[in-house]
Amino acid sequence: KQNAENQNKRLAESVSFEVLMVSFVNGNGLRSGYVIKYKGDLYRVMTAEHRTPGKGKAFMQAKLRKLKDGTQTEIKFRADESVERAEMEQVDMEYLYEDPSGFCFMNCETFEQIFMDDKLIGDGKKYLLPNTRVIIEFCDDAAIGVSFPEMVELKVVDTEPGLKGATASGSGKPATLETGLVVTVPQFIKIGEAVRVSTTSGEYLERVKS
Repeated sequence: KQNAENQNKRLAESVSFEVLMVSFVNGNGLRSGYVIKYKGDLYRVMTAEHRTPGKGKAFMQAKLRKLKDGTQTEIKFRADESVERAEMEQVDMEYLYEDPSGFCFMNCETFEQIFMDDKLIGDGKKYLLPNTRVIIEFCDDAAIGVSFPEMVELKVVDTEPGLKGATASGSGKPATLETGLVVTVPQFIKIGEAVRVSTTSGEYLERVKS
């Protein structure tokens, strides 16, 4: 663990970070993906829905995920409420492996390595294979989030044989992919084939042509 912390510190020192810019938006301006500071902690906005009740003033209903531990909460922000937004420094990195210290990523320019906790990766680990390129977000020299590519290619390791006479537009079947992710695929998909999966929805997109 200490070794991982030292590596993270060396990375922070090796990258020329821009000064962290802090700006403010009103509650009505919140958007999913924003990182905000709320009651002293950093949160990522998962969803933000504008609501106008029959009585009273309009507000923004936001679902937030605390970056420190992954816990989620829902908060109502007044439309004119000032909310502190943190601008993240983004670094292009490559996923290498997972060990007891966490998930190891390498800076594609400096080759320095950092480890990220499972709580920060979340369900995204189901899209990670060695050599996957991602964007790591830093705040105050600490890695606080991961942006995945829009789609990834994963190999099918388990699925039932397709039903006879089934068409591409017919009912799907579950398939387990090499990272453990389970998706619904067309009947013609076989074990050993690779498929493209959306990292946003977690759904099957298409078969990868060999």
